[in-house]
Amino acid sequence: MLCRLSVRWLRPRPALRVRVLEPSLARAPAGGAKRSALPVWAVASVSTVGPSGAGGWYEALATSAPVQGAEDVLLLAHTASGLPWWGSILLTTVALRGAVTLPLAAYQHYILAKVENLQPEIKNIARHLNQEVAVRAHQLGWSKRVARLTYLKTMRRLVSELYVRDNCHPFKATVLVWIQLPMWIFMSIALRNFSTGAAHSEGFSVQEQLTTGGVLWFHDLTALDSTWILPVSVGVINLLIVEIFALQKLGKARFQKYVTYFVRALSVLMIPIAATVPSSIVLYWLCSSFMGLSQNLLLRSPRFRQLCRIPLTKLDSDTPYKDLLAAFHSKFISRKPRTL
Repeated sequence: MLCRLSVRWLRPRPALRVRVLEPSLARAPAGGAKRSALPVWAVASVSTVGPSGAGGWYEALATSAPVQGAEDVLLLAHTASGLPWWGSILLTTVALRGAVTLPLAAYQHYILAKVENLQPEIKNIARHLNQEVAVRAHQLGWSKRVARLTYLKTMRRLVSELYVRDNCHPFKATVLVWIQLPMWIFMSIALRNFSTGAAHSEGFSVQEQLTTGGVLWFHDLTALDSTWILPVSVGVINLLIVEIFALQKLGKARFQKYVTYFVRALSVLMIPIAATVPSSIVLYWLCSSFMGLSQNLLLRSPRFRQLCRIPLTKLDSDTPYKDLLAAFHSKFISRKPRTL
């Protein structure tokens, strides 16, 4: 008989509101302020593209309720804080990452830790199941293919029952991506609407405020960063995040290595992309990436993990930051393989 485990089972969307720009928003800012030196595709109003045109999908997205909600959040932060626009963008990003993505990231680590702690039990089940299938295959005269398929099918069922028992299905660990990625897209499009004059509030153009709402070398948040400092910084921080994950997963499977290479390439590709969008968007990307790096380091802290009730695993270390520095030194300086 094959081993068994008991199982415990546990309105239509509103129409999109299209904002019609007032003629005054299409004119140059008052006082002879300099217009943004953006590419044609960036300054062109999405309202000029018909629903059946190539930009119909973007028009629907740029005027959708989530993007309008992101615009309202930015305006609220700007009004309530009294900060210039660069400060409002930073404040909004920090608040959203701290209130939304940090708890989700902690939950992701909680699920992954429980899955990791199940591995010894899964290996034990696999060993006994392999023996039982071999015995049954010999008794019933199964071919190798039938025995293999029986083993895989039964093993998938038993592992799934373990996940149900401990309430830690790996799919739950992906909830961070399903929340963080849309939020990143909606905030980026909202800032794009502000920077190109495609959004306004209470009769004034946010675009006019953004032209003088920057700081340091990027005073005009509607213009490109000609120095490339912001775009390069975005790429560097994203690469740093990727390398931290790569160091934690040394010896991973070939598919995981390909995924790491792909994300590295994507991080590098973000540099020229960030150089073609308004500085307000790049500033948001930079702050978001920096917060992501900070959260990743924070979730390595034993005290913080204990505070979040993340289960201990055999991979946890009492000195995670010291181990991380040693791993960086081994990989990029001494070139000696080292695992965390």
